[in-house]
Formats: sequence, C-alpha cells, structure tokens
Amino acid sequence: MADDTTLDTLAARYGLESGYYDYRGEYRQFSDEARIAILRAMGVKLHQQAQEAVTNSLVLPNVIVCTQEETYCRLSLNQWCDGVVKASVNTEQGQAIYFEYEIQQLEQVSTNIFRLPLLPLPIGYHQLTIRINADQATCTLIITPTRCYEPEVITHGHKLWGVSLQVYTLRSTQNWGIGDFRDLQQLIPQLAQQGCHLIGLNPLHALRPADPAHISPYSPSHRDYLNVLYISVPDIPEFSRSQQAQQLVAQSQAVLDELRQLPLVDYVRVAEFKLKILRVLFAELEHQQAVSSAARIKALNEFIFQQGEALYQHALYDALDAHFTTQAQHRFGWRSWPAEFHSPHTDAVQQFAKHHATEIRFYMYLQWLAAEQLSATQQLARAQGMSIGLYGDVAVGVDPNGSEVWSNQQLYINGASVGAPPDPLALKGQDWGIPPQHPFELQQQAYQPFIHLLRATMRSVGALRIDHVMTLCRLWWVPHTMEATDGVYVHYPLDHLIKLVALESVRNQCVVIGEDLGTVPNAMREAMQRFGLYHYKVLFFEKRFDGQFKLPHEYPQRALAVVTTHDLPPFKSWWQGDDIALREQLHMYPNMQTVQQVQHEREADRRLLMLALARVDLWYWHEHQPLPEYSFALMRAAYLYAGLSQSAL
Repeated sequence: MADDTTLDTLAARYGLESGYYDYRGEYRQFSDEARIAILRAMGVKLHQQAQEAVTNSLVLPNVIVCTQEETYCRLSLNQWCDGVVKASVNTEQGQAIYFEYEIQQLEQVSTNIFRLPLLPLPIGYHQLTIRINADQATCTLIITPTRCYEPEVITHGHKLWGVSLQVYTLRSTQNWGIGDFRDLQQLIPQLAQQGCHLIGLNPLHALRPADPAHISPYSPSHRDYLNVLYISVPDIPEFSRSQQAQQLVAQSQAVLDELRQLPLVDYVRVAEFKLKILRVLFAELEHQQAVSSAARIKALNEFIFQQGEALYQHALYDALDAHFTTQAQHRFGWRSWPAEFHSPHTDAVQQFAKHHATEIRFYMYLQWLAAEQLSATQQLARAQGMSIGLYGDVAVGVDPNGSEVWSNQQLYINGASVGAPPDPLALKGQDWGIPPQHPFELQQQAYQPFIHLLRATMRSVGALRIDHVMTLCRLWWVPHTMEATDGVYVHYPLDHLIKLVALESVRNQCVVIGEDLGTVPNAMREAMQRFGLYHYKVLFFEKRFDGQFKLPHEYPQRALAVVTTHDLPPFKSWWQGDDIALREQLHMYPNMQTVQQVQHEREADRRLLMLALARVDLWYWHEHQPLPEYSFALMRAAYLYAGLSQSAL
C-alpha cells in the first residue's frame, strides 16, 4: 500500500477528492481503502509513479477547447527553446490560417507552460499544428460559443409550458402493446392547440432487442442510438406495400388486442411480434426492384454511410447479442459471451460479421427507421407551432453489458460503478451499477464519445435534459467491493465538457437543461450560470434556509420548474406518504427511528406547502387548520404554483 504522501499525491493527480460535505453540511473524509480501490480501478500502479522525461522541446495536449472569447491556448515548451513558433490552423470549414511568434514574445505562466495567442477563429472542430525548428506537434482545436442556445421567444421574455410523458405508457387502439412514435405524433396537435410548447420524454436510448425484458431507459445499451420498439410499424412505407406483413398482422389482431389491454407492457411479446414483422419488411425491401424501393434503399445507404463505423459496431453488437441469446449461458450481454467475442476487433468477431452481413444490416435498418420517425415527430411539433417541441433526456450512463461499453472498453472502468452519496431520499447511498468513464481516456480520445453523444441526442429534439449534470464535473465512484456509502468523488474536465455542450447546443439549436439535484458543487453551478444551462427546479426541494417553500418570484428565470420527476413519487403519493410506506416495505431505511423522522419531516413539508399555496392565493388555509385530504384541486394548485414561477419553462 502506498504511504499517505504518495496516496494523497496520486489521488490529486487523478482527480480524486479527499472528502466532501454531505447533505447535512457535515464534512466526510474518504477512506484510504476506497481511494486505493478507485486508483487501482483506473489502472494506476501505486508504487511505480516515476514520470517519464520529456525529450521533445514541444508538447501539445491531445485536444484544446477554447471559447471564441479566449484569445490564447496553452502549450508546453522546453524552457531552453529558442526561435520562432509557427502555427497553422486547418479549420473545419476548409480554411488554412497561419501565424507565428518569437518564443520570447510568449507569456510564460509556469515552468515550461506558455500562452500562445490565437487569431479569431470560427466555432467548430479544427486542427492546430505547431512547429519550432525541427519539432512539430498537432492536436485537435475546438472553438466553442460562450453560451448555450436559447430561443428568441424566451429571450424576448415569454414563458413556455409543457408536459412530460413516458412514451412506452401511451395507450391507443392502434399501437402494438407499447406506446410508439405514432401515438406521440397523434398527441402533438391536441397539446399544441392548448398552448403546449414542449413535450418531455423518457430517454429514448437503444436497449438490447435480444433481451427485451431489460427495460430501464436509464440503463441503455447505447445512448447514441434509439430504442427500436418505439417504431410504429404501420407507418413504415414498406408496410403499405407488403402483402405478407399485412396478412400476418391481420391474422394476429387478437394477439394485438390482448397486448393493448394488458395493465403492464409485455415487452417480450411486443418485441417478438414487432421484430417478426420488421424482418419481413426488411427482407422485402432488400429484394424488391421497384423505383420506390430503390429510393428507400438509397436513403438507407446514405444513413449508414453518414453514421459510419459507430453504427456498424452497434448493429454488429445487436446481431451477436441475438445470436448468443439463443444459448442460455450467453444471453446476458457481451460479458457472458465466449471470450473470443469480448472485443469487436477479434478474428472471431470479424468472421461472424463476414457471415452475418445481412443480419447486421437489418439492425442498421431498424436504427434508420427509428431515427426517421423521431425526426418526423419533431418536425410535426414545430409545424404545429411548438417553440421547442420534443424535450429529450440523456441518461448518465449505460449498461456494462451493452453495446456502448463493448465497442469502447478502454473508456470504461471495470472495478467501480457510478452512484450517489447518501441523501434524504436514499440514506444508504446509491449504486446505479453503471460503469464510469475514465476522465483521462475521454480526453485522450479528444472527447469524441461525448461529442457524438451530444449530437445524437440533440439531433431531433428542441431541448435536452442532461441527467445528473454533475457528471460534467464529478461523479461518485463506488468500488465494486464496497458499499455505496464508501464511494469517492472523481473529477472530470468540466471546463472542456461544458464548452462542448454549448457548441453542440448552438449547432443543433437545442436548449440544455441540467438536472442539478442533490449535492451540487459550486463549480458546477457557476459553470451552468456562465454557459447558460437551464437549472432543474423541483417544487418539493425549492426551499429557503428556514425550510419555507420558495415563493414563485424566487425561482430563477433560466430554469425548468416542475412539481415532481420520474425519480420522485407523483404528487398524490407524496401528499399521502405512500412513498415512505413503500420505502419502509423495501427496507430502505436503516431503522425505525429514521422512518419516524422522515414521516415527521413530510408532515412539516405538507403544512409548509399549504402555507405557500395560501400566500399566493391558490388555497384558503391557515396553519391552525387540519391539512386537507388529497384532491385533484389540491394537485392542480401545486401545478399552478410551479406555473406562477418566473422560470422560463
């Protein structure tokens, strides 16, 4: 084990905090055992930390990220360098920009670190090359705007309201047992007529079609792609031309009626039937020679070309997953497959790809259909007058057994998972079972996985919620051998990541909402304010220091105000304390004393909420009266309270 000095030095070098302030305001020191476990998970050798000597006189980082307002970047030069620094920037737009400086003109900010002045550059992804005498270095140079996108309707002072819904819960007489994109499209005109401007959705990320029982949208297989069960099969152009598919559907009306009427979604049967028909449509499209089919095939091929190798690897994963799901011992994702299939680059995988090219193309076809229908849904929302339209949600992480980890294993940490420290809702802390990304490896990959994620999730929405936005700043890593309470905060390059959010937000004209609940460091709050990310304000949590609920005028303008969220009980359950009873049944409280304390706090919160409603004339009540029973009118008053806030959304 490393001595304390070595451990503290290593922990600081790799972004581990030494402690934190919990939700009670008490400082908690992280244990040496937890920090050592995290460092080992990151691949750090605790006893061999000698730094390699820098032999080159010129060292550039792998990637430099600057806003348009920043007039310089940093580079490392041997302090005995002499001569002229010649720089060239090849811009994303195809321009070549040259500039040079005498080394003596550069400002030295620390040992061997100098500031290189930059000429004004357009936003985008460029390539910077530096030459000093015989030495040359190249890196990615990313220039970003200074703030995220904000629509004019909001900057002109208007407030917008919307609804949230989980797509899979939508009911209709037309879907196949699960809410789909057609159901969503049919809701849009009704909502737009009432003045709705945004529709908040659950994460639409790809799950594993081979294992439809794995249903959590917050534990996806790959966040860059879509859940194909949301495809509305009758709306696919191929369906109207397929006699075989229509005949199969006609023969299965009794099955479809049963699936629609079930109290819960039967994911396994829904997936089985949808994929059966989708395979028919794909096979017919590939073999038809009609002009209409040729146009569709051309569009599919263009989609596959634009998406590139990343889409191919995701489809390859799905094909492998479907292949191994037929074998009981291998049906739990890539970690359960034979070892020779654990990497997309092995000979076994390449041989599989060679012999299953049609199956891989089928899964790319599914992603094309889903992307096509989601894009059409957003276009409809905007055409109906919605200023924002769809409001998407990006999950904080992924299933360790899924496609995203399999295709980029060097980015993900094996020996730890992401979670959260203890708080009033989870007194034992949380371990979400999702692997963290290695912050150094993310930077080594020039942030490309993060950039692709932003592009993919912003492409067909007008607003995006970043779940647990603190992931841009730090994450609670829980070593696999320890409890959630034994986690450690690990830092991420906030300055770079939030600038990339601003760049993709502006390019995609997408409002960004950061879910900043829980323990939020000041650096995160300041960065959100500086770059124009919207805050996420939940009525239940918006209180002053004295415990009183904040009044509507005390809410920030650049925020989304909500009564409750998918992580919290509905208002009725909150009011009646049903969530407390459920947590008690699930043994989520450490002891009976805690249960009684939580019940007492809820009673106090209910009384304080009634006082707040009375202060803004939404309910006639004074503190000596008994609390009212739950009613629709009471819930309506709570939503009106959020609606009265000065928050823009």
